[in-house]
Amino acid sequence: MEQDREQAKQVLHQLMELGEAMLVNGAEVNRVEDTLVRLGAAYGAAQMHVFVITSSMIITMVLPDGDEITQTRRILGAGGTDFKKVEALNALSRRCCSQPLPIAELASEIGRLKRAAPDPKYLCLGSALAAGSFAVFYGGSLVDGIFAALFGLLIYAMQESIAPFCMNKVIFNLLAAFLSGIGICLCGRIAPGLQVDKIMIGDIMLLIPGIAMTNAIRDILIGDTIAGLMRLIESLLWACALACGFMLAMSIAGVRV
Repeated sequence: MEQDREQAKQVLHQLMELGEAMLVNGAEVNRVEDTLVRLGAAYGAAQMHVFVITSSMIITMVLPDGDEITQTRRILGAGGTDFKKVEALNALSRRCCSQPLPIAELASEIGRLKRAAPDPKYLCLGSALAAGSFAVFYGGSLVDGIFAALFGLLIYAMQESIAPFCMNKVIFNLLAAFLSGIGICLCGRIAPGLQVDKIMIGDIMLLIPGIAMTNAIRDILIGDTIAGLMRLIESLLWACALACGFMLAMSIAGVRV
């Protein structure tokens, strides 16, 4: 009996690890809850009671003998978007549901997926391409697109070097918007032909929390009201920080668009 309880604790700990990894990489709250319920059943739980919001996870596993085990985890990471990692974690959960892995192997797989990181070359290329393309799409010239791409690389460098030292994403977005905005405004001063507003629009697309806001609305519509409202408020704060950063940069540089 005690051995079964200890094993259940280990299983529940790994479920928490998997759920946290999904949540901080952009998975919807409903998806995380459904995945954990299915995995718990696959590993022998009679019932699973799962409550997930963007900042916390609470799971109670009811064992076949009626004993209950509860674990709580505080989610400290601001979260991001890595759909490739979410897809891999989903595939692992489906594999475990059809044929549960030993706990040690499950822990190893989850750890490997959590440590996996995108290739920096693709992130650099994607940042430059996205920023430049949006600048041109919204009416900028080819030169504006090139400058937006260059500042897109700067934003990527800040995401890698500055973001880990920021208390939260609001602070990082404010700093990133301000520093890139100052640079763009200075370039506009040096080269008056540049359309500063188009370059800013291209670069702001790298930071604006569009997916997080979409997930928030989705969570609200399917009934996860608390989680959806929290994510929506976070997204609005992130967006406000971006606007404040660029406005402050324009005000200091004396640029009007």
